[in-house]
Amino acid sequence: MEQRQKTGSSPFLKKPFGGISAMTLRLLAIFCMLLDHLWATLVPGNSWMTFLGRLAFPIFAFQISEGFLHTADVRRYARRLLLFALLSEIPFDLIQGSTVFYPFHQNVLFTLLLGLWAISALDKARKRRTPGAVVKGAATAAVACLLGAVGMVDYGAKGVMTVIAFYLFRDFPMAWAAQLAAMTALNVVWFKGWCLSLTLAGHPFEFPVQGFAVLALVPIWLYNGKKGPGGRWAQYAAYAFYPLHQLVLYLLFFWLR
Repeated sequence: MEQRQKTGSSPFLKKPFGGISAMTLRLLAIFCMLLDHLWATLVPGNSWMTFLGRLAFPIFAFQISEGFLHTADVRRYARRLLLFALLSEIPFDLIQGSTVFYPFHQNVLFTLLLGLWAISALDKARKRRTPGAVVKGAATAAVACLLGAVGMVDYGAKGVMTVIAFYLFRDFPMAWAAQLAAMTALNVVWFKGWCLSLTLAGHPFEFPVQGFAVLALVPIWLYNGKKGPGGRWAQYAAYAFYPLHQLVLYLLFFWLR
């Protein structure tokens, strides 16, 4: 991550065994994302792959909030996200709608970009602490969430809110509890979608598959605040993996069907 500023102490930075680095988190998220996309294209029926795949987005959202707090240039960070979001849209559309233009679902990098915009505005409000700045910051975050919903980005408004939650609760007392509550609300309580029918102590209930995303907090809480191996090339390789692997999966799917 690029260095911009230091923030207060975090309950996630000091680990007896050294914790895990940002690069390890990134690789874990990429692996989980790949499993999910393989399940959606080449190997359907293996539900465990999409269960693990739910861990990917919260980790990416967490890294956006951490990247913002450490970057030397937020505008450059945003331009990089926008560039790869645009490059990823055709491969994403091919996967989603088997066409190069599918306006009903936008790729996750647009979600992360909206999240970055929201927390940037909230950070300015936090520093200035004037009524006008607070209103502007809150309004910008609300507009970012609205754009996430009406723009039909991946994970929608809840995806943007996930980035915001990691930013807001980073240095809270009992930050882990605030993050757990936010993730549970966004992925279990408020989530509508595919649910598993389970039975506990003789009582049937439904658990949303998206609820597995809460488990992403475990590696996030083990983050040690360090970049880990690799430099700028590794960052760009991680961004490039997103459109490239989707294009490869689509070509394989088209060839094998």
